[in-house]
Amino acid sequence: MAYRGRGPRFVPPPEETHRINRRIRTPQVRLIGADGEQVGIVPIDEALRLAEQAALDLVEIAPTAQPPVCRILDYGKFKYQQHKKESEAKKKATVTQVKELRLGYRTGVGDIERQIAKAREFLEAGDRVKFLLRFRGREMAYQHLGREKLLGVCDALKDVAITEGDPRMEGRMMGIVLAPSRKKPAVKPSGAPAKEAAEAPAAEAKVQA
Repeated sequence: MAYRGRGPRFVPPPEETHRINRRIRTPQVRLIGADGEQVGIVPIDEALRLAEQAALDLVEIAPTAQPPVCRILDYGKFKYQQHKKESEAKKKATVTQVKELRLGYRTGVGDIERQIAKAREFLEAGDRVKFLLRFRGREMAYQHLGREKLLGVCDALKDVAITEGDPRMEGRMMGIVLAPSRKKPAVKPSGAPAKEAAEAPAAEAKVQA
């Protein structure tokens, strides 16, 4: 029967990702001590006794091994470190979006320049850009001119982008995708200024002599 009460429903806490302490149900385990030393294969009761003696937890870290591998550690601290690693990995992972910008066969120069400016902002932010040019009615007979217009847009953005393939038809629209080029400026070797500064006094002394 479905819950029909007006109060908040009880939401059970999330299950632990590891079995710990008395939840480990196996006759023996391969034990790693609190300092990382290999204790070896011991009965589960002995592993639990050693964990209690160290005032720490017995954590199953490799359940599919034969026998399972367990380690004595502070499980709360272990979960915090795991969460921190996952958060850092998510921050480092770049999420690339594809921004769509549309043009018409008869779009004027001013509107095209505004779309190019928008595309430049997206590309410099690390996103890909897809230009779509729509043909209406008899304009389908001038696909070559639409292609030239798209290629002109790509040429205007060649300093910040590279094209992914050639313009191609998608129904009554022609599209092309641009990706950030990620060019890095040349960096002068860090040792060069110090070298020049060291050579300057020697050159002055030589002139005075």
